[in-house]
This record gives sequence, C-alpha cells and structure tokens, in this order.
Amino acid sequence: MTVMVEPPSGLQDNLHLIARGKVRNLYEIDSQSLLFVASDRVSAYDVVLKNGIPEKGMVLTLLSHHWFNVLKSKVPELQTHFLSLEIPSHVPKSFHSALQRRSMQVRKLKPFPIEAIVRGYITGSAWSEYRKSGLMNGVELPKGLRESQEFPNGPIYTPSTKAELGAKDENITIEEGKLISLPSARTVGHQYASQIEKLSLQLYKAGRDYARERGIIIADTKFEFGLDEETNTVVLIDEVLTPDSSRFWPLRQYEVGKGQESFDKQYLRDWLTAGGLKGKDGVEMPEAVVKETARRYREAYEILTGSKWEDIRS
Repeated sequence: MTVMVEPPSGLQDNLHLIARGKVRNLYEIDSQSLLFVASDRVSAYDVVLKNGIPEKGMVLTLLSHHWFNVLKSKVPELQTHFLSLEIPSHVPKSFHSALQRRSMQVRKLKPFPIEAIVRGYITGSAWSEYRKSGLMNGVELPKGLRESQEFPNGPIYTPSTKAELGAKDENITIEEGKLISLPSARTVGHQYASQIEKLSLQLYKAGRDYARERGIIIADTKFEFGLDEETNTVVLIDEVLTPDSSRFWPLRQYEVGKGQESFDKQYLRDWLTAGGLKGKDGVEMPEAVVKETARRYREAYEILTGSKWEDIRS
C-alpha cells in the first residue's frame, strides 16, 4: 500500500490550492465549491509526523461520507457541506486514481474558527485537568469521577479555538466562544454560538447511539461548522466522527477506572508519550506503529459501516 503524503503537484495546474491543513488540501473548483483532498498525513499533539498512514485519507473521506448520510437521517434539519465524491470533470484523468476515494466536493462556506468538542466520557486532557482541579474548561464537575467514566448528567460541550497550522488549539469557555471573530471580523455571537452548541450535542448523541449499537463507544469528538451567508444557516463541515476527530473505544472491552483500548489515534499518542516524543517536530513512526495505527482505522470503518475495507479497495 502506498502513502500519499501530498496530492499530485500537477493538480495545482488545474485547481487553485487555497489551503493546506494538517491532513487535507483544499482546492477551489469554482466560486461556490471546493475539493477536499485527504492525504495520509497524520498529526498528534498538534504536530504533523514525518511519515503517514497508508490509506488513512481514504478512511477519513469514506467514513465522513457515511456519517453525513447517517446524521442527516437522524437530524433531518441538518445541513452539511458535502456535495459529491465525484472528481471534478476538468481534472485530468491521470490524477483520478490518486484522488479516488480520498476527495470530495463540498460547498464553499465561511468556517467558524471554533472546534466544537463534545465529551461523553472523561478521558485524555479532560481527565488530566479534572484530577488536578476538579474542573474541565473552567466548569466544576461532580466529585468522585473515575477515568473513562461516562458523565452522569450527559455529554458536555467544551469548545476550543481553531488554530492555524503549526499553532496550538486552546480550550475556551462557552462564553469565550461567543467572542471569537469570524474572518469577516464579526464575532461568532450568541446566536451562532448557541446554534453550534445545540447542534454539536445533537450530533454527538445521534452518533453515539448509532455507534454503540454496533459495538463502539464514542468517548468524545470534535465538529466544525461554517456559515451559509445567503441563508444565514450553520452548516456541518470538514470531517465528521472519524478516528482522527474522535475517540473510539470497543464496547466489549470497556472498563471504568483505566485507559481504554481504541480504534483511533490514541495508540499513536501513547507511543509518542512513552518515547518522550510528545509535541516534537520531525518524528518518524516505525513500521510497526504505522501498521497498527492503519489497522485500527480500518477496523473502525468496518465496524461502523458494516463494509469490508478490502471490498472498498477492490
């Protein structure tokens, strides 16, 4: 299996590259639409590693497509940016094999500079903060919670800033989220911030219930949203409920009071932390870590969609 760290360079001769994120390259198709191309780059602790994970971009794209359909059926009023998995007609056929299954056409919208994080279980940085202070994002939590425990009063919305490439995302309070500026210099404001919070919780609950029926616990996740300025509508954008943006735990192995096995980046994070490599630039994963991370991503896809990965690739 090959690894696509960067889309073909000649693609920029046909589509204008407008942004390069940690994982995705964004190209302008026309004034109304973009092409999202998911590479096999992988980031952890806000740093992109030197080598990638084979076919990771395909998993993210196809799983996001699956979730767009599932969530739309569960939350009928939901609007998403997804348009098509088809490659734009004016892209030469010589690029199609590289872009197939890892690119999608989406609506061109104004993104809100917020990562809408929803936590259903206490783990990761939230667990670390709670152990030190009893707080999470400045909010006091019930006493006596144990690691990996489900929050007794339901999922909690904990937004963070959306950092530029190379910068760090920062946790913020819900009130602070209302004051973050859009690229147009308007603040997110109470109206949009409240919509984002409400919709994030709706989507998490819908995804959580769907995944649990199939044997996966979604411990937490992050959503991103954009604004359709013509209709003044908040729209779900970017990827959704993938192993990159979520913590997936196998239900059959779940046990409160400890860290969990996972189908996401936690395996990679643990390897980095154990080796003293957390947050360091230029780190290259050994082949064993690459293979195991790839296996977990593909297994998550298969469990959630009911499709065999080998059937998708053939």
